[in-house]
Amino acid sequence: MPEILTITLKPAVDFATTTARVEPGRKLYCDAPRVDPGGGGVNVARAIFRLGGQVRAFVVIGGATGDRLLALLAAEGVPVLDCRVAVDTGFSLAVKDAGTGGQYRFSLPPEALDDAEAAMILSRLSAAVPPGGFVVLSGGTAPGLPDDFVLQVQAAVGRGGARLIVDTSGGPLMQLIRSARAPLDVLRLDRSEIETAMGRPMRTIAETLACCRDLVDRGVARIVVSGHGAEGSVMVAQDREVVCRAPSVPVRSKVGAGDALVGAFTRSLARGDAPELALRWGVAAAAATVGTEGTALFDPADAEALLPHCRLVDPRGGPAARMIRRARVGLVGPEGLEPPTKAL
Repeated sequence: MPEILTITLKPAVDFATTTARVEPGRKLYCDAPRVDPGGGGVNVARAIFRLGGQVRAFVVIGGATGDRLLALLAAEGVPVLDCRVAVDTGFSLAVKDAGTGGQYRFSLPPEALDDAEAAMILSRLSAAVPPGGFVVLSGGTAPGLPDDFVLQVQAAVGRGGARLIVDTSGGPLMQLIRSARAPLDVLRLDRSEIETAMGRPMRTIAETLACCRDLVDRGVARIVVSGHGAEGSVMVAQDREVVCRAPSVPVRSKVGAGDALVGAFTRSLARGDAPELALRWGVAAAAATVGTEGTALFDPADAEALLPHCRLVDPRGGPAARMIRRARVGLVGPEGLEPPTKAL
């Protein structure tokens, strides 16, 4: 299996707890927190490692919080390539209101990096790119890094001969969309990100598909994956459009679900699976993650159990339906497919 390198420019130590009721103006007493290593690429690496993939996590860390994050990753056995900076790593907090079941999420960023540190980070990660492997850039960029830093990473990965998967937001995402200097291998966006990028709400899966198709046609990425809430995830490539229906599971926490999807999707591609099967694995891992408490990720057995319930639907019929039939060899049995539907 090709090596996978994940990049986390803004990692965090994640705390998750519960309080009886979240309200302003008084001290809130919380349960003992759950503590996990966090940040987009960190969680992607954890997901890949749990599923048996060959992965290293490139993590920009600093200070005592950074040391704690490394210790948490070491306890899980995830291989790490740490890139030390002067500022302390940030942390995040997820608080569940026991009365309503609502979850409140807070992210506290680190201080800004300087130009010398930005150059050092780019040099270190350029040297770490696995030739012929996969690189996953997931999460936001650290304060002090320019929005076009993601374009510099893209260029470095291209020179290193690896395939690049990106899951980011805000200014870096808009840089990728506006630049389209060379197509990414995979771009993953959640529903809010694609709504922000397109400047309008995505009310239906058909609208989400159309926006993903636009990104592919404009050369932003060869494959675009986007979520549409409980209805599932869509995937668009030049020759295919599919929807993967998400199984119904109790929702305990959404923290890390998108990262689990990207990790499982990447691991599946790396072992040579068809993109349709990779999407099903991603949706299964995300569904298994939302069923966990706080900042926990999925149990591999739970993701595998949910896989047969992650069903592909061709939303348009026609050529995409034929593409699905040709891809049956990459699917786990016929139970992974539903008959094509003309409209959703």
